[in-house]
Amino acid sequence: MITLKQAKLLDHRTMNPCPVYDKHTRTVFLFFICVRRNCSEMRQIITGINAARICYVTSTDYGKSWNSLVDVTEDVLGKELENCATVAVGPGHGIQSLSGKLIVPAYLYYIHSRVCGLPIPWKTKPHSFIFYSDDHGKRWHRGCTIWQRQTGECEVAYVSCCNGPDMLYCSARTKKHYRVEATSSDQAKGFDSSDLCRNLCEPPHGCQGSVVSYQPLESHQEADDLDAKSWLLYSHPTSKYERVDLGIYLNKSPLKPTGWNQPWIINQGPSGYSDLAVCQGTHAFGCLFECGVDACENIVFRRFTVEELLENLSKR
Repeated sequence: MITLKQAKLLDHRTMNPCPVYDKHTRTVFLFFICVRRNCSEMRQIITGINAARICYVTSTDYGKSWNSLVDVTEDVLGKELENCATVAVGPGHGIQSLSGKLIVPAYLYYIHSRVCGLPIPWKTKPHSFIFYSDDHGKRWHRGCTIWQRQTGECEVAYVSCCNGPDMLYCSARTKKHYRVEATSSDQAKGFDSSDLCRNLCEPPHGCQGSVVSYQPLESHQEADDLDAKSWLLYSHPTSKYERVDLGIYLNKSPLKPTGWNQPWIINQGPSGYSDLAVCQGTHAFGCLFECGVDACENIVFRRFTVEELLENLSKR
């Protein structure tokens, strides 16, 4: 038996899959948005009427079966919901911290100004944010937001620092020709800074990208990598003019925006959205990405080892 609220959501289309795995309870949370049919993102921005809901389903058998849909829109947005023109999660993946905190990347279009109660569309801006759970998904809370810049689709990773607490790193899409990088040192409650990264370009209108944290072998670490114990890998189209040539970038010093290597191109030609994963128990990675004649014709999976990555980056 489904509830009336769930029945209403059945008339919605689902978008932006964003899974996060709880290692302690062995539960997969598959987040997505349910959007009322025939209601585009632009229509929501112009009218200021949100038609999107943040929802998830769970699985405890690695996706063989799924539990009922749960709507957490009010829990995540709270009072901000009245100023939210629309909202979305991911797409990509969420993460779990060493302490067990589940973190999901998202973005909203925030209504910054109204006249006579009506939103001013050009004052409705996109902002990346995260939401999290400290109790294995029983309750979800709004976390930090990138208010200083206009950012959209994002992903996050934890950077293990040599001195001080771990840092939450966020890579966000923009229309400003470069990615925005933001970091948080206070348990994901607020971003300390957000800056354009001149080493990571964006095509016109931007594109989704993926980021993961990786703990390297001692033999792969270098003497001057003193700020962090972990590396960051990032996947994204490498052209500033169009969505082509998907590349893998590596930063061995994640707290330095200039630390990104020149990318290793893993798909030449049209390339779109991607998602990275660190293969459990191995020093290897997986990348799921769009490609084909129009950049989103096919979805392809590519697996590569850290040795393959380093060998190809050394040729750049």
